[in-house]
Formats: sequence, structure tokens, C-alpha cells
Amino acid sequence: MSKQYKSFAEFYPFYLSQHANLVCRRLHFLGSLLILLLLTYIVFSGSWLLLWLLPVIGYGFAWIGHFFFEKNKPATFTYPLYSLLGDWIMFKDILLRKLPF
Repeated sequence: MSKQYKSFAEFYPFYLSQHANLVCRRLHFLGSLLILLLLTYIVFSGSWLLLWLLPVIGYGFAWIGHFFFEKNKPATFTYPLYSLLGDWIMFKDILLRKLPF
């Protein structure tokens, strides 16, 4: 049975420990950046049928990072909401240079 986190603040250090590999972290960042770019394109072009690509891109880059570089199971399987929030907080922390890229 997995640990039950009472808050995101309690979960985030665990989340970061699952993203210690620099290549994995870079793949997460790239996937998140592509999501933002694609979402911007979809909104401004009205190409709503492309929305299905968002989870494919987001999870695709992340899971490649976990399975081939980090060699662990993505936290999203156990903690889907905290993990999604963690992706965007980690993206912000990399942009602000709080985490190495």
C-alpha cells in the first residue's frame, strides 16, 4: 500500500525524488512546454479536434523519462491529481531556476 499524503506540500518532495534524473526532468519540461504551445495554437486556430493530443504529448514525454531514464513508476498512477499539479509546479520551478535543468 502506498503512503497517503495529507497535502500537496507533503507530496511535492516525494514527487521531486521521483524526478532526480536530469533527462527525465527535461522530458517533463519539454512535454509541458509543448502542451502550452499546442493549447495556444488550438485556442487561436479553433482546431478543437487536436485536444486529444494534449494528454498524449504530456504523458508520452513523461513516461519515456520515467521508464527509460528514471527507471521508476510514474507517480500519476498512484497520485493522479497531485502528480498533475507537481508537473506544473516543477515546470515553474525549472523556469524560475529553483531546480536544475
